[in-house]
Amino acid sequence: MKRIIKWIIFALIILGAGYFLYTQMNKPTAEMENIEPPQVISFEVTQETVTSSVQVKGKSKYQNETRVYAPFASKVKNWKVENGGQVKKGDVLYSLDQEALENEIATAEAAIKKAKLEAELNTFVSQQEEENAVLGATEAERLKVLAAQETARLGNELNEVNANIQARELEEKKARLQTAIYRAPASGIFLFDNSSERPQAVTDNQYIGKIVDLSKLEFIAQVGEQDVFRIKKGMKVKVKMTAMKELTLTGEVTKVAKFATATSGENNASTSSTPQFEVVISLQPDEHLIGGLSLNGEIETTRKENAVVVSSIAIQHEGDLSYVMLDKGNGQYERTEIKTGLETSDNTEVLSGLKVGDKVVLQ
Repeated sequence: MKRIIKWIIFALIILGAGYFLYTQMNKPTAEMENIEPPQVISFEVTQETVTSSVQVKGKSKYQNETRVYAPFASKVKNWKVENGGQVKKGDVLYSLDQEALENEIATAEAAIKKAKLEAELNTFVSQQEEENAVLGATEAERLKVLAAQETARLGNELNEVNANIQARELEEKKARLQTAIYRAPASGIFLFDNSSERPQAVTDNQYIGKIVDLSKLEFIAQVGEQDVFRIKKGMKVKVKMTAMKELTLTGEVTKVAKFATATSGENNASTSSTPQFEVVISLQPDEHLIGGLSLNGEIETTRKENAVVVSSIAIQHEGDLSYVMLDKGNGQYERTEIKTGLETSDNTEVLSGLKVGDKVVLQ
C-alpha cells in the first residue's frame, strides 16, 4: 500500500512540473502577441521664413562722450557743477587760480625782452668794432674783428631761435590763462572721474570727467574670427540686458572692425591669445538704458522668405551626404538624399530632394 501511495505522489509531482513548464513556455508567446509594432516620429516638410544669427556679448557705452581735462596745473577756486548735473555748452564748470600762471607769463615776457635787448646790444658793439677796424688796423686785428662779428651773428641767430620758442610758449600760456574759467565744451550730463570727491587742485592736462549724451548709447561687442565675416553694417540686432532679461531692445550694426585685438583666452596659458573683432551697435533710446551695462545681442545675418524646411532632427548624415527617410504611405519608407542650405537650431532649409507637404520619419 505504501508503495502505491509513493508512486501516486511521484506521478502528481511530474504532472505539476509539466503543467508549470507548459504555462511558462506559452506565457512569452501571449505577451508577444500584445506588443505593438515600433512607433516612428513623423515630420512634415513646410514652407516658412528661415533666419540665421550670431550671438554677441558686450557693454553699453555712451555714443557721445566729451572728456574734460584741466588746461593747466593750479588750485581749483570753485566748482559750478555737481556729479550727474545737466550742463549746456558754454556753462562754467569750474575756475582755476590764475596767479601762478600769470607769474610764469610775466617771467617769460621779461626773458623775451631781455633777449631782444641783448641782441640789439651785440649788433651795436659789432658795428663799432667794424668801424674801428677800418682805421689803420693790421691784418690780425681785422681778422679778429671778423671773427667777433661772425660770433655775434651766430649768437643773434641762436637768440632769435630761442626767442621764437619762448614766444610760442608765451602764447600757449596766455591761451591757457583764458581757460582758467573753464566752460563746458558740449551739452549733456557731467560725470566726475571720481564721483566721491571733487579735486581741490589739478595737474597739467589731468582728466577730470566727461560730459555724456544720455539719449545716444551704443553696444560695444566682441566677436571671433568665425563670425566676423558674417556681420555687415546695417544688420538689425535684438538686444537683451543682463539686469532686465524681460526687456528687449533694438539696435543696428554701425561698424565692424577690420583689425583684431588679441585677448587672453580664459582657459589658455597667459602667453596665448584669441583674436577678437569689435562690433559697434547703435541702440534706440530707453529709460532703463545707461552706460556700462552688460548686454547680449542677436544679430540677424541671413533671412530667406518662403524657404522649404524640415526639422533638423529628421536629417541623417553619411559622410558628405545628407538624407531622410521619406514616408511613401502604408508603412513604406524610402531613403531620399537631399541638398541642404541654411541651418538653424530647429530647422534646415532643403534646396532639393523634398517638396512642401512631404513627410519624413525618424525611426
